[in-house]
Amino acid sequence: MRTHGWAGQVPATDEEAIARILATTREVIDECGEATRLADVARRLGVTRQTIYRYFPSTEALLSATAIDAVGAFLDGIAGRVSGLADPDVAVVEGVCAVLETVADDRYMGILLRPGHQSLPVIGQITSDSAAVFARTMVARMDVDWAERGYTDDDLEVLVEIVLRTLQSLIIDPGLEPYSAAGRRAFLDRWLGAAIRALPAAR
Repeated sequence: MRTHGWAGQVPATDEEAIARILATTREVIDECGEATRLADVARRLGVTRQTIYRYFPSTEALLSATAIDAVGAFLDGIAGRVSGLADPDVAVVEGVCAVLETVADDRYMGILLRPGHQSLPVIGQITSDSAAVFARTMVARMDVDWAERGYTDDDLEVLVEIVLRTLQSLIIDPGLEPYSAAGRRAFLDRWLGAAIRALPAAR
């Protein structure tokens, strides 16, 4: 780790450096939105761009890490939408609807959906570890007794991939005529809901 810069307050560890970079990036996003640049973050921290590059190889990697670091608050909102829904298919369909309806407006997650950012791990690399963690956490926070409903751990891994590929498809290409809220739920019930209902029966 570099031993100078940081406006006179040098981090003691790489972990502290990363935490400060991410916190500062959130501050810059709050002020600049999608115009946020790595250089702005470096300037506010009192370091060079090369210092930031030691931890994040590009502006897109920095924005992606910032979104993932702040995903807890986003998931809190999704959990509120699905609270009390005990049926697996209903809960997952509502959760996916909640993500699709709110992610673009989320201060940190939404910036990943701007043109030029959609190839980031959260959206583009649908099998990435960060995307899978997001989906697993969303599913785990639902008020569904998965084991009681007959879902195994393998079933849930399949469900997570189905959720991610559904989100990827509808975020990247929402279609020429956007769905109404009711239309989206009906479509997702036929596509996603049907797959979820079939998982335990498939064995």
